[in-house]
Amino acid sequence: MEKEVGKIGVVMMNVGTPDSPKPGDVRRFLREFLSDPRVLDIHPVGRWMLLNLIILPFRPRKSGKAYEEIWTEEGSPILVHSRRFEAKLQEVLGERYRVRFAMRYGNPSYKEALTEMMEAGVERIIAFPLYPQYASSSTGTCLEALYTYLGEHWNVPDLASVPPFYDDEAFIHSFVVSGQNTLKDFDADHVLFSFHGIPERHVTKSDPSGQHCLKKEDCCDSICPENTFCYRAQCFVTARKTAEKLGLSEDRYTVCFQSRLGRTPWIKPYTDVLIPQLAEKGVRRIAVFCPAFVADCLETLEEIGMRAKEDFLEAGGEDLILVPSLNSSDEWVEGARQLIIRADAGAQISAA
Repeated sequence: MEKEVGKIGVVMMNVGTPDSPKPGDVRRFLREFLSDPRVLDIHPVGRWMLLNLIILPFRPRKSGKAYEEIWTEEGSPILVHSRRFEAKLQEVLGERYRVRFAMRYGNPSYKEALTEMMEAGVERIIAFPLYPQYASSSTGTCLEALYTYLGEHWNVPDLASVPPFYDDEAFIHSFVVSGQNTLKDFDADHVLFSFHGIPERHVTKSDPSGQHCLKKEDCCDSICPENTFCYRAQCFVTARKTAEKLGLSEDRYTVCFQSRLGRTPWIKPYTDVLIPQLAEKGVRRIAVFCPAFVADCLETLEEIGMRAKEDFLEAGGEDLILVPSLNSSDEWVEGARQLIIRADAGAQISAA
């Protein structure tokens, strides 16, 4: 029997953005974001003290200035790119699907998207966390939020999800195309794959054996039962596959991690430490991929495209270029379409 129009809902989720670069809006966003126990996984009293006594009194103004550097007439870049992506994905998926983009924190709200879909009578909702590599503080919290909100309703629609796609061929191809378009006009001495960092404790907590992750030098060389949920290992897979498709030998690229917060150890090597070190070693031209982000945002445009470039030049480098993220490229729209169709097909088989 033919399915009715718009009966499959697709909720794409990303981390979020403040409504404006103003300190008050940034403060509201950071409060919601950093109050999440999957993000700051420490004792509730310690989290409250860290957030209200150290972070919120000072960071909103500093972060607001960084947002001002990248803010556009249309708004926050991550939201602008995501809206375009939403429209193009809706077009290629067709009327059977109802596609909505939402943020885990801030606006547009995932609760509003889910409410709209339930009021429209969708028979299935496909959750699409827009994080290629799994982390409890990204994919995990998105799925938890969706499950919790849906569970508050009497009638709960079927819920499927797009799994982490760190090794998906279409996703890799999308970044390869972006890289090829950039590198054809930029003769890079070295390539960095800079992923968002997470605390080391998040990695070790993802290892059910407690004996593998970060316990030996080659722990991320391959995916095994112990590191199935290891964010760092999945990042290395993404980098290796992308580098291979780009024809980069192992000595031509390095995997690193950015955006660390606080004094506790985060996964290494650190991007902000590595970049000046490369300049001091004689590397003159660097191209940087950020394959943890499917849309350009503060962490790519300002942290890498501006601050990291400035640090590299000050250390003696000649140029650093940011490889654009996937945003709403045709290759990524097609890759996302394939991921959604597969998730939908798997849900239909499970329900049969």
